[in-house]
Amino acid sequence: MSYEIQKTEAEWRAQLSPEEYHVLREAGTERPFVGEYTDTKTVGVYSCRACGAELFSSETKFDSHCGWPSYYAPLAEDRVEYIEDTSLGMRRVEVRCARCGGHLGHVFEGEGYGTPTDQRYCINSISLTLKPGE
Repeated sequence: MSYEIQKTEAEWRAQLSPEEYHVLREAGTERPFVGEYTDTKTVGVYSCRACGAELFSSETKFDSHCGWPSYYAPLAEDRVEYIEDTSLGMRRVEVRCARCGGHLGHVFEGEGYGTPTDQRYCINSISLTLKPGE
């Protein structure tokens, strides 16, 4: 897919820390329960750490106790891209930033959380930057 923000791998490596690069550009996953936003209750907007696109709101963040920040919806459907992921021998849906293609995490459905969408966007903290509300 062609993204609005396009950079060479060298440019991404220069911009991102090794850990950020691994998750955002190589579809890695940070360890559970270590991300800076896992338990954050701060009101604000979560943006892509790679390009700054606003992706999620604290209004849709909920406690899933899964080890990563969870949201029940993005700010708008056109802000994220969905890709089928069968890399672990099961079907999952990868979530990427629609502006730069950065890997954010995965979205799951039908897990029984009491959310309006019955979805859990399981997102790596390291893929995001929180802009606190005023």
